[in-house]
Amino acid sequence: MAPGGPALLLLSLLCLGSLPPSAAGCPVDCHCYSTTVECGALQLPVVPPGIPPGTQTLFLQDNSIVRLEPGILVPLAALRCLYLHNNSLRALEPGTFHAQSRLLELALTGNRLQGLHLGAFAGLAQLRILYLAGNQLVQLLDFTFLHLPRLQELHLQENSIELLEDQALAGLSSLALLDLSRNQLGTISHETLQPLASLQVLRLTENPWRCDCALHWLRAWIKEGGQRLLSSRDKKIMCAEPPRLALQSLLDISGSSLICIPPSVHIEPLEVTANLGEDLRVACQASGYPQPLVTWRKVAQPREGQTRVQAQPEGRVPGSGGHGASDTGSGMLFLTNITLAHAGKYECEASNAGGAASMPFQLLVNLSQQHLQLAPPPPPAVGPVGHEPLHEASSMAFRALGLATQTAIAAAIALLALTALLLATLICRRRRRRKKAPGPPGEGALFVNDYSDGPCTFAQLEELRDERGHEMFVIDRSKPLFAEGPAEAAESPAPGPAQGLPLQPPAAYEIHC
Repeated sequence: MAPGGPALLLLSLLCLGSLPPSAAGCPVDCHCYSTTVECGALQLPVVPPGIPPGTQTLFLQDNSIVRLEPGILVPLAALRCLYLHNNSLRALEPGTFHAQSRLLELALTGNRLQGLHLGAFAGLAQLRILYLAGNQLVQLLDFTFLHLPRLQELHLQENSIELLEDQALAGLSSLALLDLSRNQLGTISHETLQPLASLQVLRLTENPWRCDCALHWLRAWIKEGGQRLLSSRDKKIMCAEPPRLALQSLLDISGSSLICIPPSVHIEPLEVTANLGEDLRVACQASGYPQPLVTWRKVAQPREGQTRVQAQPEGRVPGSGGHGASDTGSGMLFLTNITLAHAGKYECEASNAGGAASMPFQLLVNLSQQHLQLAPPPPPAVGPVGHEPLHEASSMAFRALGLATQTAIAAAIALLALTALLLATLICRRRRRRKKAPGPPGEGALFVNDYSDGPCTFAQLEELRDERGHEMFVIDRSKPLFAEGPAEAAESPAPGPAQGLPLQPPAAYEIHC
């Protein structure tokens, strides 16, 4: 008989107990008999109301349940077996099962669970079997199953689990069967399996194992005594990496072939001076095998009894404890809107199973731009103001622009200035040519006689120019028809009403060139 066979038989008898039927009725479209309620394959979006409180076995499989509402299971304190497989559950809120202290079997296979919150299984102190296969789990965090001290079977196959933290299985001292097959595990630490003191069956097949120095312990453990936990099929732990060991069994590889390359770190440049308000990206290039885990942190520098705020790099992993940020991809430190608080010493650390390496980086902040922030704002402009901001070359807004943008703005300003200079030069040259150009006598001049007052002579014409530069001749009838000498003009008395003809009112004719 397979391990745990008598326990499973006992569970079946308990789940199909023969207590008298409940008088509380039965949910619509469900079937109720004895202490069992069957509501499977009814396309239910939620747990149906009206389930008798004395129900011990509840079938809710093959429905469309997306969420277990808070408190929906509180009246069902007598549950022994709960089947929720093949639904659409995406998460389990902490405390969902806190009233199910008698529950022995919980089936959550074939849902859409992507993560398990701490405390999701709180209250299930008597749980023996937990089915979580066929979900979308990616990682298991520390102490996920801490509230399951009597769990005997944990089915986690057919997920996408890439990471098991060292304390993910802590508290499972009674676990006899652990199925991790058909996941995306590349490695597993010795500390992860240490809490499993009662383990009898371990399934690790069909994972993309990375056969390096981190799995040296697993190979030795299986050869020394772990074979009793693996069936003949389960012993075929096949390597996917490195390429030279691909498709080979871990047990058939020599220990000297399981190697790691310690990481090396490179940062260029090692010191950068940035202006206030700028953004900064610093790349930390790490090499090694397996791919190193890159962590940026700011070196604490006590100042007046306090440590400075640590940097917030790109790709921060939640739960890093405030000592930095893990980034296995870009290895990039990203700082936005740099202030004086960002100045200081940083450290990039890369680690893998082969060791760790680090390199310092110094960030200086240019204080010469500080006075620009303290300068008073310019007075408001008179008249309409455009919506487009104008950036001076020495302003912080201009410096905050990219190099290509700054170059484009400077080129546009220079082009406008050159255009204005060329236009001014052309206008000046045309005016000079007009002034210097010779013409025949009398060209462009029109002589007009006012025959009502008699003919006029050149002695009565005065040459004038208006404010626009137009040339004109003004006829002054008060002047004699013929010019007199200066002496004669001074001796002759001014004409009056008693001498000769009366003075004619002045008449002017504009004669434009």
